[in-house]
Amino acid sequence: MRRLAESLYSLTITLWVGGLWAIGFIAAPSLFASLKDRVLAGELAGNLFGLIAWVGMACAAYLLAYLFVRQGRAAFGYSVFWLVLAMLALGLVGHFGIQPILAQLKAEAWPRSVMESAVKSRFAAWHGFAGGLYALQSLLGAALVLLQGRGR
Repeated sequence: MRRLAESLYSLTITLWVGGLWAIGFIAAPSLFASLKDRVLAGELAGNLFGLIAWVGMACAAYLLAYLFVRQGRAAFGYSVFWLVLAMLALGLVGHFGIQPILAQLKAEAWPRSVMESAVKSRFAAWHGFAGGLYALQSLLGAALVLLQGRGR
């Protein structure tokens, strides 16, 4: 049973971090490069980012539970624990904090595209902030992948 839990631990990290990278740095840019309708590309990319946020929450829950079951309170001394917690926090801020703001700005712009409206600069600023948090989460994911085999 322990071997299965360890395998799931590694696969969970792979799913989460691989998903972050694949969506943020391959799928979303490809949508904007290949679709002429930027609103549609943004909507599809937003759906993918929402999906990976939920995947991240589930993955973080498993990883944190695994660390606590395996290490008990000593898990607080592991950098892997803090990386997972930081990645989770960034994902929660992005999904439940920033995405609702972006949705509200899109609603305020309706029926126009948000990028053709008076809220364009506010949307661009929040979108940039969200992108920065996502990039940071992805970098922390790289550290997680590199550290996971070392145990600390």
